[in-house]
Amino acid sequence: MFPEDVASQAREVRMLVLDVDGVLTDGGLHYGPDGEVMKRFHAHDGLGLKLLRRAGVELAVISAKRSAPLARRLADLGIERAYLGREDKARAMASLLAETGLALLDLAYVGDDLSDLPLLRRVGLPLSVAGAHPRAQAAARWVSERRGGDGAVREICDAILAARGTLDDAIEAYLAEQGDPARLLEEGGA
Repeated sequence: MFPEDVASQAREVRMLVLDVDGVLTDGGLHYGPDGEVMKRFHAHDGLGLKLLRRAGVELAVISAKRSAPLARRLADLGIERAYLGREDKARAMASLLAETGLALLDLAYVGDDLSDLPLLRRVGLPLSVAGAHPRAQAAARWVSERRGGDGAVREICDAILAARGTLDDAIEAYLAEQGDPARLLEEGGA
């Protein structure tokens, strides 16, 4: 979890903004025989993002790439603020701020490479992932133990919730929504 100086900033975060390749994915680009792009996402990241959104933290994505698998994953996660195919991430961030009325200090941004440096250097809570470019890690106030595409985003979501003192409540609320397994089994799974 975050050290106290980072936790104090995490308590103020109103939106988590994510890069995709190297953060939500392992950064690998897989091309099929017909040229289609395939991406691998980690299920733990998805649940972490859902818990964070339920706790009142908004979500957005800024990515230089655009692909059908990414659009599908974002739709599955309910992330509507997606700036895809945007190589100039600073312009994408300016659009995001204009649309939401938020300030840079209200944002946490997770990046892993040189294209993320302009944002990492400006947001309230710059974060990076294990395996990221050394300059991206140096610009971050905290670096996850897990690599992008391997649960790093879940680690970050949990750390933000823990900093706010709401991680256990978020988990318990999620479990309560799943129902009582003993009762469900007694009822035949109905």
